[in-house]
Amino acid sequence: MILADKLGQLKALFQEMSQALIAYSGGVDSTLVAKIAYDVLGDRALAVTAVSPSLLPSELEDAKIQAVIIGIPHKIIQTHEMDNPNYTSNPINRCYFCKSELHNQLKPLALELGYPYVIDGVNADDLRDYRPGIQAAKERGVRSPLAEIGISKIEVRQLSQQLGLPWWNKPAQPCLSSRFPYGEEITVTKLQRVGRAETYLHQLGWQNLRVRSIGDTARIELPAHEIQDFVSTTNLTELVKVFQELDFTYVTLDLEGYRSGKLNQVLNQSILETGINV
Repeated sequence: MILADKLGQLKALFQEMSQALIAYSGGVDSTLVAKIAYDVLGDRALAVTAVSPSLLPSELEDAKIQAVIIGIPHKIIQTHEMDNPNYTSNPINRCYFCKSELHNQLKPLALELGYPYVIDGVNADDLRDYRPGIQAAKERGVRSPLAEIGISKIEVRQLSQQLGLPWWNKPAQPCLSSRFPYGEEITVTKLQRVGRAETYLHQLGWQNLRVRSIGDTARIELPAHEIQDFVSTTNLTELVKVFQELDFTYVTLDLEGYRSGKLNQVLNQSILETGINV
């Protein structure tokens, strides 16, 4: 199916809805959904962004700016997944508890405001990865138009570019809790430490990256083709000093390079094939 047909199907899907509440993180996927929803429904579409310690402050600012550019009404709520030990103990299905908290707030909010549909930005590629949060959304009746129509991540970016959205090539930015290996407890202090480390690197000009926090070690991941430039142009002594001031003892660079979902490689293949009980 050509991309124009998929766009037409996406619009048609929203035309069948009277009103829709969009779970809007400010990422490329949910922002495209918010854009199409607003184009079709106008003020009958509402974008809602959930704020918690696992969200980089800069991501919230991006979400606000992008919503203004699109024109969609935008509401901000607080979520409290950090109050749930099932989440902070960081099991392999951590995302299930995060999305449960999110949609346990969005669903009653949608009903209160008169929105019969809650929509997220899950795309077709997400269905092929280990994403326990998708199950939590399904259990609460959330719809995923991109996945339903079969729109991939690449196609999300292509459509965003065609529609003139300036953030079409924005790097993915999952929640900060994804920076910790499964089983390592997540705390607000640790999340803030990782967030400040990544913000420092962003300010140096490096955008597509992760700072993985493994105990007292920071492991910096950059795209493989950027590693040589990073080493040759960055004041590494200053970088180490900054990271140590953030309470990291060791600072390392992953020579394999950044790869989305890298921490999932430690999961047992049988778990990925059969799923886990939640």
